[in-house]
Amino acid sequence: SGREQEPGAVRLLDLPWEDVLLPHVLSRVPLRQLLRLQRRQPGLPGVSAAAPGGVAPAFDAASVGPQIPRAALTRLLRDAEGLQELMLAPCHEWLSDEDLVPVLVRNPQLRSVALAGCGQLSRRALGALAEGCPRLQRLSLAHCDWVDGLALRGLADRCPALEELDLTACRQLKDEAIVYLAQRRGAGLRSLSLAVNANVGDTAVQELARNCPQLEHLDLTGCLRVGSDGIRTLTEYCRALRSLRVRHCHHVAEPSLSRLRKRGVDIDVEPPLHQALVLLQDVVGFAPFVNLQV
Repeated sequence: SGREQEPGAVRLLDLPWEDVLLPHVLSRVPLRQLLRLQRRQPGLPGVSAAAPGGVAPAFDAASVGPQIPRAALTRLLRDAEGLQELMLAPCHEWLSDEDLVPVLVRNPQLRSVALAGCGQLSRRALGALAEGCPRLQRLSLAHCDWVDGLALRGLADRCPALEELDLTACRQLKDEAIVYLAQRRGAGLRSLSLAVNANVGDTAVQELARNCPQLEHLDLTGCLRVGSDGIRTLTEYCRALRSLRVRHCHHVAEPSLSRLRKRGVDIDVEPPLHQALVLLQDVVGFAPFVNLQV
């Protein structure tokens, strides 16, 4: 209002978020009014600054708090339209298809969605995302055990703009599903995580290499069936590769990584000689100088 605050007056943002604001105030405020409020109260979390026309381009539940109440989230997103980013990982303990699908249906412009750890979802939610959000570019499904080959096929068939995909610890996935993804969407993929997927091996990695010429970042951490053959194929085809994660890939030998190192690819495991020198330094207190660039 422009008036000076009276001594002892309590401002809106001074109230406790989890105990008062979310369940008793913001959960009852329509989203468009919430957006107008945020333009006057820049510290308001949850919904990003409004775009022209009163449309919120992003919603990040993490900025609200670690335990956002279900009713408050439902109310905040009830009439949300035009969202381009949706990050709901903090809701992983309770987020269901019934909570998510209506939001996806109202927001076909979504480009980035983060659902890491949301284990109560199912194929239905991913199907609604794939069917209704053709502009999707970035998706995190890390630690979503319900993601299987059939769910991934639907995503690969209907998301032509997909560039970044996190499938960390989606343990139902096997080579066949990754091969299908590579063949359908490999041309546009730039970043992919398959970390901690014990059923993914060289067959999947080789198909990714042959179909993903723009791939820049690949995480294979803990993929125990990946070996040197897959890495050599990556080296041959993925000229844009900038980073590779192969820690705990026990069948990947140093010779298959050496050409990538020479190209400047960032690899998360040190060469054996470097490891030996570090160990020697720890044991005897010094290590001889060795030119590792040779």
